[in-house]
Amino acid sequence: MLETSAQGGSVVSDQSAQRVAGARPPAGFPGADDAAEVHRDADFNRAVQAYRLFYPSVSGLAIFKGNAAVGVLPNEVFGLLETRPEHVGLTLNSDTPYGPVLLDLRDGPLVIEMPPGPLICIAMDVNQRWVADMGLPGPDAGNGGLHAILPPGYDGPVPEGYHGGRSTAYRVLVGIRSLPVGGDLKAATERITTVRVYPLHERPGWREPRWLDVTDKPQDTSPVRLEGNLGFWQALHEVVDTEPPLEAFRPAYGELAALGIAKGRPFAPDASRRELLERAAQAGLAQLRAQSFADRRPDRTVWPGRHWEWAALRFENGDFERADSLDTEAREKWFYQAIGASPAMFRRDIHAGSLYWLGLRDAAGAYLDGSRGYRLTVPLPVPAKLFWSATVYDARTRSQVQSEQGRAVLSSLFDFGDTSGLGSIDLYFGPTPPGGQGGRWIQTRPDAGWFTYFRIYGPGPAAFDGSWQLPDIELVT
Repeated sequence: MLETSAQGGSVVSDQSAQRVAGARPPAGFPGADDAAEVHRDADFNRAVQAYRLFYPSVSGLAIFKGNAAVGVLPNEVFGLLETRPEHVGLTLNSDTPYGPVLLDLRDGPLVIEMPPGPLICIAMDVNQRWVADMGLPGPDAGNGGLHAILPPGYDGPVPEGYHGGRSTAYRVLVGIRSLPVGGDLKAATERITTVRVYPLHERPGWREPRWLDVTDKPQDTSPVRLEGNLGFWQALHEVVDTEPPLEAFRPAYGELAALGIAKGRPFAPDASRRELLERAAQAGLAQLRAQSFADRRPDRTVWPGRHWEWAALRFENGDFERADSLDTEAREKWFYQAIGASPAMFRRDIHAGSLYWLGLRDAAGAYLDGSRGYRLTVPLPVPAKLFWSATVYDARTRSQVQSEQGRAVLSSLFDFGDTSGLGSIDLYFGPTPPGGQGGRWIQTRPDAGWFTYFRIYGPGPAAFDGSWQLPDIELVT
């Protein structure tokens, strides 16, 4: 028999515990202190990798939350928005009015009925996985068409006469942009309301959604407030707990489970785990920032010897999937800056609806500084069948710069008048207006860096073959 101690435990067990405490284990086993340190390192590495991989999901959820805060609700209320700097969202712009249409597919497939006209539309799920292109970049090519948005697990066929888009999540964002032909913003905004949404199969109690103009409501649909703190992991747990897992990311869900983030389980980290997750969020954020704004890939540059970059590195489909791998560098570069991606969005040919170039350095290779003055000389004519623009973003928020001037974009539709016969036009950026050029100037913030997207809508061949090139942004003061 085992001898029993006064406290009720066996003497052998007590002696074993004393022998284990502080003792070196037999060869081949980890020491207690070593194991604890290794586990902390492993959890930290897990968390940093998960942060980078699932950042689009947290960003996608922020879009739903930010819209709900101003009254835009899935299947019930759709938004109309003439975007301004006070509308915070990753690289939103004021070139065109937006129509945020939020869907919930839990009760079955929904139809997006697109009218003919100059509409650019992308559907993505809450994880920012591509679902469908519609309008000009889609299979209907702007001629109008029916698009069936199918929920996860739907095994029915796509009905004849419909274009199908299969979602991997129940929550889907349909982002509609309407091109203001001839500068007519009113007509462009009204065109968005001609898009219809209804169930593919008859559904008792369905009511036609209404449109709500949220232009005068400041909002924040960005993930910035969540990025470096526990809020990121709380938001990620919400997505994991309420949506089906992504089949392609199954191993990553195992890593999340090891961190306490799993479907059907509450997320309740203790103080030590909270501290580790917050450190990992800060490290993951720094890595995304470096990938996006200090990209080292040779294919980032648009023209040899110049500092303009492709806003998105080349990818083969809407989810950054190559034949043999996921292009994580391209995915991270894009989703730190922006939202949504599709096969048609960055097509580098004349069939692209739009083209984006990223400018974040001056001619000397230095980052653009909000306390300095700069000039961009744009050669004319720009190879744009529709129009072109330059938008300034705050490097901290990746949203349109907020300043006393109250504007962040210069557009060929509204700002330059008749430029026929001119060989070039100068645009200015800085904290104070250059003499006599206030109409072609965007105010920057002295306390922050900035970058610009130069956008071409309806790009022509010269935008791709190198016969037309943008010079670098020049420091002038």
